[in-house]
Amino acid sequence: MSRHRQPPWARRWHENDEEWWRQGEEWWSGPGQGREAWRTFGRAMAVKALLFLGFLALILVGLGALIANIFSQVSLGTGILVVILTPVVLISTLGLIARAGARTWRPVRDLITAAGDLADGDYSARVAIHGSPATRQVVDSFNDMASRLETADQQRRRLLADLGHELRTPLTVIRGEIEAMIDGVHALDRENLEPLVGEVEMMERLLEDLRTLSLLEAGALPLHPEPTELATLVGDVADSYQRRAGTMGIEVVVQSTPVEIVLDPDRIREVVTNLMNNAFKAMPGGGRLTLRVEPKGGGARIQVSDTGTGIDPSDQDRIFERFQKGPASSGSGLGLTISRNLVQAHGGSISIASTPGVGTTFTIDLERVRPGTITTQ
Repeated sequence: MSRHRQPPWARRWHENDEEWWRQGEEWWSGPGQGREAWRTFGRAMAVKALLFLGFLALILVGLGALIANIFSQVSLGTGILVVILTPVVLISTLGLIARAGARTWRPVRDLITAAGDLADGDYSARVAIHGSPATRQVVDSFNDMASRLETADQQRRRLLADLGHELRTPLTVIRGEIEAMIDGVHALDRENLEPLVGEVEMMERLLEDLRTLSLLEAGALPLHPEPTELATLVGDVADSYQRRAGTMGIEVVVQSTPVEIVLDPDRIREVVTNLMNNAFKAMPGGGRLTLRVEPKGGGARIQVSDTGTGIDPSDQDRIFERFQKGPASSGSGLGLTISRNLVQAHGGSISIASTPGVGTTFTIDLERVRPGTITTQ
């Protein structure tokens, strides 16, 4: 493979101190045989359609000649009239057949062209909607499939780019410190090695978060639902943060109404923990964190409210996307994405309400379900 055809992932990520795949660069997709395969299929279908129309035309001509012969025996005038009108009728019939065939074939031809483009990695391929209602339904289905593939491809590119950036930062720190120790710039002692352990732990958390997220999105994360007293669960999480809250000048308040609901307690505890961690980061100078648990309809509601810096309205729509994090965050940027998917895996929903300078409230609504009905699909 020549160098100008080399795919981005074949480069060493540290070559010339550049990322292994740069944001905005076109994703490499080999030459592919999709277009040619679909064009061959289209040509074969066209030949078969023409042969069928030719066969139909021969039948019509034969039928017309037979009718003309019958009427010619009735009377001379009628026979001449039939002989004149028969070709006109046959030509008109063939014209109508050809027109109907063209209208039917046009969307099929467009579908074949777009399918070939899609097979070769052009996810922007779409088909103009025209033809019969049944054809329009097929075209709509194809365009919807192409749109979902394009969105998935964009998410894959963004994920890989973000992942490369997130892993590069701790690796750069680790490499720099190790080289400094080898060169004698830094001493090979506990003081200089402990920060490297922290960087490795951050990479481990990132990879574990990615594993959890991939299992959730694939519907393969095992959940173990059981009847759980939700107020007790949230209270236990809050108690585990009291010492940290005291050192940061944060008051943690729990306002709970007992409510039992079927869920995976470990996973919901993880969600509440993520939200509390975010709240603590939003209140570096202290503040008030309130956790509420109450029945709602046939299920339950959890609210986590802080008096922190808040989130800009322009960022609130993207807050649950991968690797979205505030300037003061040192996490992976996957916590809220995982929390949303965990809540959705329980058949619930999570929302945000935030005012800059006033605070943020996350609301989780969970449905009451029977044991064994929770699924990650």
